[in-house]
Amino acid sequence: MTTEQQKHDATAKGTVKPLFMGGARYNLSLYVLIPVIFAGTSTLAGVLVYQFMKASGKGVTTIGDLFTGWFFVIIIATLLCGLLITWFLLKPMRTFFKEAEQLPLLADALHEWKNRDANELDQFTMMLREVKKVLSRMEARELFPDIIGQSSILRGLFSQILKVAKTDTTVLITGESGTGKELVATSIFNHSLRRDKPFIKLNCVAIPEGLLESELFGHEKGAFTGATARKIGKFELAEGGTILLDEIGDMPLDTQAKILRVLQECEFERVGGTRPIKVNVRFIASTNKDLKKMVEEGSFREDLYYRLNVFNLALPPLRERQEDIPLLVSHFLETSPIPARISSTALQVLMNYPWPGNIRELRNTVERAAVMADDGSVEVTDIPQNILTAAGMQGISAHPSQHRSKESEDIQAHSMSIDERLENLEKKLISEALLSAGGVQTKAAEALGIKERSLWHRIKKYNIDVNAMKAHQ
Repeated sequence: MTTEQQKHDATAKGTVKPLFMGGARYNLSLYVLIPVIFAGTSTLAGVLVYQFMKASGKGVTTIGDLFTGWFFVIIIATLLCGLLITWFLLKPMRTFFKEAEQLPLLADALHEWKNRDANELDQFTMMLREVKKVLSRMEARELFPDIIGQSSILRGLFSQILKVAKTDTTVLITGESGTGKELVATSIFNHSLRRDKPFIKLNCVAIPEGLLESELFGHEKGAFTGATARKIGKFELAEGGTILLDEIGDMPLDTQAKILRVLQECEFERVGGTRPIKVNVRFIASTNKDLKKMVEEGSFREDLYYRLNVFNLALPPLRERQEDIPLLVSHFLETSPIPARISSTALQVLMNYPWPGNIRELRNTVERAAVMADDGSVEVTDIPQNILTAAGMQGISAHPSQHRSKESEDIQAHSMSIDERLENLEKKLISEALLSAGGVQTKAAEALGIKERSLWHRIKKYNIDVNAMKAHQ
């Protein structure tokens, strides 16, 4: 065991800082030290009573002086013991406080409390609270590297994920579109006991209704027209592992009944088959719909809903964790096809927008702004107009340098010829069309009302990087 581990174990057992005597190491437990001190005090009191009675029996006339002397001895001894305990307990905290002040993550908060009229214990309490926050954020980054965010509501979600991941409990992940339900499902799998087994994902919306059962359960040869060979379904592929049924709220009622059978009896039959197949899988389902309301409307089976809703993880929309937006924006700018930075004014606009499309909408907006930005700096003018309007530009005032920059742009624009202005406008329209089409030139040409060959020539003329826009789907 290392020295650091020994210190940690000693602290966990309620011990004081080790004493060093003649090279030996002694750990004084508070459960021993404090009773010994009070026992010593009681012993001194007993000695005092004994001496008092003894002196009284001998007819000593200075009993008052003797009593006073012993009284002060006990007070001084108890005071010294109390000071010793306080010194032992608080010295490590004072040392830690001084060292923590040098850490950038804690320095501001510690200096603020140090300057307040707060007593030492309040300062220590605050320090431990700040340390807990920092450790919680570090834990979030280490355990959930794919989920960007450090808000308290997100850390609470991480705690729930870690608790349920170690079990085989069925999990229902709910939340608006674009909140990261698939990432959460993947995190549950990565921290589960089945992480070395298959993890099969199926989007119930992406599969046509007539083929959904075949995808889930597989089919036998000749089960229907086109079934020329036996097919293994997703449940068999997930044997021993985990299956994610994404957007389960869009699953047809007939298929829901068969999913319920798998949940209850852990068996199913292939389409066209007669032999039941046993399966051992862990269920994770996700949806952006209100399943409880669908149950009331009769569009979702009530028994399936209660079988799925064993452990519910409700993902917060982005508007409820605005403090994570700067981290998300920074991450998206770093991973954008064209890396860029963002001005504080533009970032404030993004934080004021409610993001109905959540993280997916934010990512698309940031990547678009990075592509449109000049000199690698995203400004307010690079943000789509609908976001500027919805954000209301609350609390934003243009910086004087921005006014000068806008004025210089106006002067430069007036100095351009009409042909140059038209070229700039044409380049901007083509870039926006390509962004909307995800870099697909055929769709962009249709949106612009020109032929694909004509668009290709214009792309070459203006040296537009199409590959940088293919991230936008």
